[in-house]
Amino acid sequence: MLILSAIALLVGACVCSALLTAGAKRLAPPLGLLAHPQADRYHRNVIPLGGGIAIFGTLTIFILGAVGVVRFLVAPGHLGWPVDRLDIVPADFLRRCDELAVVLICAAILFAVGLWDDKRALGPFVKLGVQCLVAFLAATMADIRVEFFIHNRIVTSAMSALWIVVIVNSFNFLDNMDGASAGIAAIATAILFVAAAFNGQVFVGGLAIVFIGTLLGFLLFNFPPASIFMGDAGSLVVGFFVALLTLRTTYYQQDQSGPWYPVLMPLVVMAVPLYDLSSVTLLRLRQGRSPFVGDTQHFSHRLRRGGLTDTQTVLMLYLATLCCGLGATFLYQVNLVGAVLIFLQTFLILAIIAIFESTRREREI
Repeated sequence: MLILSAIALLVGACVCSALLTAGAKRLAPPLGLLAHPQADRYHRNVIPLGGGIAIFGTLTIFILGAVGVVRFLVAPGHLGWPVDRLDIVPADFLRRCDELAVVLICAAILFAVGLWDDKRALGPFVKLGVQCLVAFLAATMADIRVEFFIHNRIVTSAMSALWIVVIVNSFNFLDNMDGASAGIAAIATAILFVAAAFNGQVFVGGLAIVFIGTLLGFLLFNFPPASIFMGDAGSLVVGFFVALLTLRTTYYQQDQSGPWYPVLMPLVVMAVPLYDLSSVTLLRLRQGRSPFVGDTQHFSHRLRRGGLTDTQTVLMLYLATLCCGLGATFLYQVNLVGAVLIFLQTFLILAIIAIFESTRREREI
């Protein structure tokens, strides 16, 4: 029953997202949601920016739908199936409704700010301020926090809020190449789903499946050559949900007395997004420029200047993310030496990419 439900969620979210993306593609031009060619962007055609509407809309529909189904059908027993066959405890899920409400409110704020930025181009510090506010609300009111063996709630909330802001900006930065942000988010979320399934986290796993389906539906239109972009309205929401999943997935259970290093799994899974964020930020600072001002120095752009096509570039990003993520899944099964080797492997993957970038040949993007 659980496997069938997971397949249904994945397919349903994918279809819903694809339909909403097709609608957003038609709706965006009349609303003025268009990405025009600029000096700091690689695309050379006018592309609709409505993908964020489809992503946020699909996630909202499925989260609200899940709450409605559990509250009005599963809990009262109207479905006609024994609750224990559904592998969920309705009372536990309903107690989380307040947290889900906060999550949706936070996502809605990011979506609204991103949509406004897509339309009017807000300043970077306004967006950063909103991200910090949303991260603080999520950490304190929705309990989206990492404990990390620290029992001080203030400290863990601050650490978690910082992590949320970093991941949100990582995926906002990644939205610079057709299919990059959505594809990498889908791969990373699939790895996190494995961790959630390993620890029996049905609700986190369910949210991960819906999120993957949403991204796949959007990717049908966003994979190179893209006919629609997600815009900031999409990338901010995507980054937020990835951060949410990294923080709510359980990596270590103290009562099982297992190794502690699986708690570092998000760092390995997020290696590629964090590499792009840190490398482009350092490049801009070294050039005396603001790290928040867009340009064509991102990871993907540097790969393109190495001679790769758009499709080859995005596939290389996917493969690098997948290689790092696959290593992360073994953190549950190895000893300390094995964990060190996994982190070393991740570093070497990024080092190979850095070497390839350094030997690029210059050409027009």
